[in-house]
Amino acid sequence: MEAHDEHIDGEIAYQLHGNCYINLTNHCTLRCAFCPKFNKQWQVQGYPLRLKKDPTIDQILEAVGDVSQYKEIVFCGLGEPTLKLGVLLRVASALKKQGAYIRLNTDGLGNLVQGMDITPKLAGKIDALSISVNAQNEEIYNQHCRPPQFGTYPAIFDFIEAAIPHIKDITLTAIDGLKGVDINACAAIADYYKVKFRRRELDKVG
Repeated sequence: MEAHDEHIDGEIAYQLHGNCYINLTNHCTLRCAFCPKFNKQWQVQGYPLRLKKDPTIDQILEAVGDVSQYKEIVFCGLGEPTLKLGVLLRVASALKKQGAYIRLNTDGLGNLVQGMDITPKLAGKIDALSISVNAQNEEIYNQHCRPPQFGTYPAIFDFIEAAIPHIKDITLTAIDGLKGVDINACAAIADYYKVKFRRRELDKVG
């Protein structure tokens, strides 16, 4: 995985924590105030992630390379992977055939933006879901995530409920340090759904 000039093209795949992260797209469902790209910062842990255009399936698979060297393959860049659902599913399928363990980091809005329940399509291709709940209520969520679409926050929980029968390993996450975010209340949401919870740190990406 060679580094690229961040003003020309970003990394398609990058390594952190023994995992390979796939930078599928820079497009996103939300406009989170805490997202590096909205603060004109396109680097994560030294990797330039600003994409000139979304990568093709072949480009992604080439960038990932040998899956056996990684603990996990993670769909996670500076955009929302489910916006590129077709590419995501085909890449995940190809990597699963090579024996990869695959995690999808998502804002949980795939069903909302796709206009259908995408979770059955993830079954057998995605081993783990990390879903960014980010707040304990809609008011705080809207303040930080700035969704352009009405009804976004409730849609996350519809997605969680839909995903539970299809994905065994589900983790909800929220960022500790954002004004008004109650981490314990966010963890209680995970307890309610009987899934895992992970506290993320403000300004620490990757």
